Amino acid sequence: MMKGLIRHIPNFLTCMSLLCGFYAVILSFSGNYFGAMLAIFAAAIFDFSDGLAARLLRAYSDMGKELDSLADVISFGVAPGMMLFSYFDCLLHSLSWNDSFFCKLFLLASFAIPVFSALRLAKFNIDVRQKTSFIGLPVPAHAMFWSSLITVLMSDGAMFNGFFPQLAMLLASVSSEIILVSLSITVVITSLLLVTEMPMFSLKVNSLSWKINRLPFLLIASSVVFVVLFGVVGITLTILFYIVLSLIAGIHSCFGKQDTNLRQG
Repeated sequence: MMKGLIRHIPNFLTCMSLLCGFYAVILSFSGNYFGAMLAIFAAAIFDFSDGLAARLLRAYSDMGKELDSLADVISFGVAPGMMLFSYFDCLLHSLSWNDSFFCKLFLLASFAIPVFSALRLAKFNIDVRQKTSFIGLPVPAHAMFWSSLITVLMSDGAMFNGFFPQLAMLLASVSSEIILVSLSITVVITSLLLVTEMPMFSLKVNSLSWKINRLPFLLIASSVVFVVLFGVVGITLTILFYIVLSLIAGIHSCFGKQDTNLRQG
C-alpha cells in the first residue's frame, strides 16, 4: 500500500506543475502578468522536484516520462506563449494601424514558443545524448526568460526604478512599433535556440566539487546577485547569462578537443 503511494509521488508533482502552467494561462488572459510569471516559476520548481523525487524514490516509469513532457508543453510552452500573445495584443491596440492584416501577423510570432517548445521536448525524449547535459535551450529556462521579460515590459520600466531610473525612462519612451518588431525577432531567435545543437550545461549537482560543478555554482551565485540587485529583471539577466556561459563552455570544449586531436596527430 505505502509503496504504491510512494511511486505516484513524482507523477503528482508533475501534475502540480501542469496545474501551475494552466493557471498561468488563465492569469495571462486576465492581464495578471506578474501572477502568471510566479505560476510559471512554481511550475518550474515542481518540474525539478518530480525528477528529483523519481531519482530518490527510484520511482521511474514510462508514464511519468510522457506525463512530464505533456506538462512541460503546457507550463513552459503554452503559458509563456499566451503571455506574449496577450502582451502583443495590448501593443497592437496602441497602434493606429492595428486593424490591418499585416499588424495581426505579429501575433503569430508568439506561436513560436509553444511550437518550438513541443519540438524541443520531443527531441529530448529520443536523444540519448542528453542524460547529464542539454543540447539546445531547456524549455523551463526559455519560459522563465519570456515570463520575466514580459512582466518587466508591462510595468513600463517601473521595475527599473531605484536601480536605473534613466533606463526606466528610456524604456518608457520606446515606441510600441519598435518593441513589437524587436520582440518578434527575439522570440524567433530564442525559439530556434530550443532546437539548436548548442550544448547547454545542466543544473543537476551530484557533488559539492567546484571542479565538476563550477558552471552550475557560478550560475546559481550570479542569479542570486542579479535578483537581489535588479529584482524581476535579474531573472531575465540570469537566463541570458546561462546562454552566454553555455556558449563559452561549448567553445572552450571544442577548442580543447581540437588541441587533443592535434597532439595525438
